[in-house]
Amino acid sequence: MKKGLVLEGGAMRGLWTAGVTDVMMEHHVRPDGLIGVSAGAAFGCNYKSGQVGRAIRYNTRFAHDSRYSGMRSLLTSGDYFNAQFGYHVVPFKYDIFDIEAFRQNTMEFIVVCTDVLTGKAIYHAMDHVDYDELEWLRASASMPIVSKVVEVQGNKLLDGGVSDSIPLEYFESIGYDRNIVILTQPLGYQKEHNRLMPLIRLSLRKFPEMIRALDNRHLMYNRQLQYVAQAEREGHCLVIRPEGKIPIGHISHNPEEMRHVYEMGRAAGEQYIDRIIEFYDSH
Repeated sequence: MKKGLVLEGGAMRGLWTAGVTDVMMEHHVRPDGLIGVSAGAAFGCNYKSGQVGRAIRYNTRFAHDSRYSGMRSLLTSGDYFNAQFGYHVVPFKYDIFDIEAFRQNTMEFIVVCTDVLTGKAIYHAMDHVDYDELEWLRASASMPIVSKVVEVQGNKLLDGGVSDSIPLEYFESIGYDRNIVILTQPLGYQKEHNRLMPLIRLSLRKFPEMIRALDNRHLMYNRQLQYVAQAEREGHCLVIRPEGKIPIGHISHNPEEMRHVYEMGRAAGEQYIDRIIEFYDSH
């Protein structure tokens, strides 16, 4: 039996997920593998390095720092979340990422990105940290329109949520048969067609397959919700989801709003922790 943890994205809603996973770490819950999409990857890497509280700590610290994110970064670099500062300065200077703990932890860590040339998902296993590996992590969380295409190791990449938002089926296909899925939308949520498609078509006009994937993303996402629901009914996975809409937008510069969302996630984690442990321990 391989125990998996599946983290969907959701931009700053990912702080809710970070609250849940921090509680799991505090209770020494050790999955065999974690697959993260977008914010699920960017914040989920802290699970493999064992750093409780790191995601909420650096996000609140740099909430108002123009070096980290904002319109100034978007206009000067093409990325709302500054690539160099956020992924290559903060982890090594201001909130140190434990590279050695990440490397030594045997938990498999997979990042989901979208190939802009094909519109298909690429699944990248990270077992160490260097410049290129952090670029894979950045690519997974690089939202269209507010991010440049990330070029790493011959690939052109953007947000993994475009092609595989909730990668439970993929994780099952590589042997993970006991999975916990953490969603960032409440029960009954259905994604609607993206109203920004005219702007997306303009900004990604060089990548028609990526445009196609974005145009159909709501259909893919809603099918995946059905797949997760079926797996949940059959007892193959345990789903943790917020009880209602998480009160934060895709982008936030409000530290108190961030902390509130994170604490909501922690409360959910405490509520679920006994079921989490029981689910992973059962056969």
